[in-house]
Amino acid sequence: QVQLVESGGGLVQAGGSLRLSCAASGRFFVINAMGWYRQAPGKQRELVADITRFGSTNYADSVKGRFTISRDNAKNTLYLQMNSLKPEDTGVYYCNAVVGEKNYWGQGTQVTVSS
Repeated sequence: QVQLVESGGGLVQAGGSLRLSCAASGRFFVINAMGWYRQAPGKQRELVADITRFGSTNYADSVKGRFTISRDNAKNTLYLQMNSLKPEDTGVYYCNAVVGEKNYWGQGTQVTVSS
């Protein structure tokens, strides 16, 4: 089992920044890919960014150039630096981890960007 706990969400004005963290704990040998997803009210959950354990990254077009995903494998922690935030970035942000063939999810952290 893998437990994921997100932190760092909050309320910020448009143009501001936030940094999300996701700490993984539990019984596992290695975490493969990790990623951030978000879900806005009335919309489906969508990929924001993901990263392999070797550091290869992938971003949604809507966040390219503004968000940066990173991970610290020694600490089993995932990060998302979000700059130049826009109201459309508002939503619940979920951490995802792939261990073996299983997907694990955090409980989510709310990000609200006011205009």
